[in-house]
Amino acid sequence: MKRVKQSLQILCLLAFTSTAFAQTYEVLMKNRGTGGPMVYEPDYLAIQPGDSVKFIRKHKSHNAASIAELSPAGYPGFIGKIDEEIEVKYDNAGFYGIKCSPHYAQGMIMLIKVGDAVLPDSYRAFKAPGLADKRFQEIYTRIDKQ
Repeated sequence: MKRVKQSLQILCLLAFTSTAFAQTYEVLMKNRGTGGPMVYEPDYLAIQPGDSVKFIRKHKSHNAASIAELSPAGYPGFIGKIDEEIEVKYDNAGFYGIKCSPHYAQGMIMLIKVGDAVLPDSYRAFKAPGLADKRFQEIYTRIDKQ
């Protein structure tokens, strides 16, 4: 019985320490930023499993939504409401494409890398609408230089 109690204490301690170091990153949803009009700042994040990203409305008429074609297989995705500040936790390694639904073709996108993931070739082959494709290609180029 004593051994079971010790095992439970160790499991509780491990569970606490694995989440104790999780971070929350802030991403601003903006009409204009250093990258031009209709941007997330930053437009690329590298985080660890268990970390969260909080999408903060800096200007009106924006949201954050996952892009199914630029998400790991089986990821259920999310769609924030317009003008909603939303916090999303990322537990699994992979790359996650994010868009502002009303401004997707205007290039309001970002990419989140979780853990030690390798960018899938299918992401580079995917053609996002309008300026979004150009901005994704710019992010991929920055990733390649790391």
